[in-house]
Amino acid sequence: MKIKIVLTLIGRTLAVFASFVILYPLLAFAISFIGVPKENEKKTARPATAIFIVMDGVHTDVVLPVRNQVIDWRNMLKFQNGISQDIKVQFVAFGWGDKNFYINTPTWNELKFSTAFQAIFGLGTSAIHITFYKKLQESPMCKKVILSDEQYLRLAAYIKRSFKSDAAGNPINIKTNAAYNNDDAFYDANGRYSLFFTCNTWANNALKACGQKACLWTIFENSIAYQYRYQP
Repeated sequence: MKIKIVLTLIGRTLAVFASFVILYPLLAFAISFIGVPKENEKKTARPATAIFIVMDGVHTDVVLPVRNQVIDWRNMLKFQNGISQDIKVQFVAFGWGDKNFYINTPTWNELKFSTAFQAIFGLGTSAIHITFYKKLQESPMCKKVILSDEQYLRLAAYIKRSFKSDAAGNPINIKTNAAYNNDDAFYDANGRYSLFFTCNTWANNALKACGQKACLWTIFENSIAYQYRYQP
């Protein structure tokens, strides 16, 4: 009798797992294309700052001016943390993700099962990858969005909360030889990457934070791209 009960429990567990494996990607894909509209701007709020949403087919970055009338990111992010230490850059891109994946997987060919398993099930820590740009040009994968000062402040606050800080309140630069180019750097971040919260979920929430078009929920980059397929 006990063996029968154990076998029944194992069978039910496997059935639940199989159902999850089948239903999760279908539900995730369907929900991700449910859009959240852009908020109604206050009549007194004048659009003032251009930001960019940059997509590469897998991952989404949110790109802001290095400095404007609202915030100067140079007070928080130091150029010397990048290889080139170029002070002539105009934009800074923010991307959030699994720390181990960012640091130890420079290309998809080098992805290890242990790294993927840890990231999917939220077992690791997270990092913010910043990239400095001298210029950006709009394209199907680089969308410009205009924010009011108030919206930009909300977005900046969301990004700042994502950084893990030291005792002095400064972001913690990750000392590593890993680099995607000469103008990037990594910082410790809050939160955990998982099957339900990915780099694209973070970027989507950034768009929600500043009242822009977004997905109800998503883990995919292409669903964010879909929301911005037609402008405005």
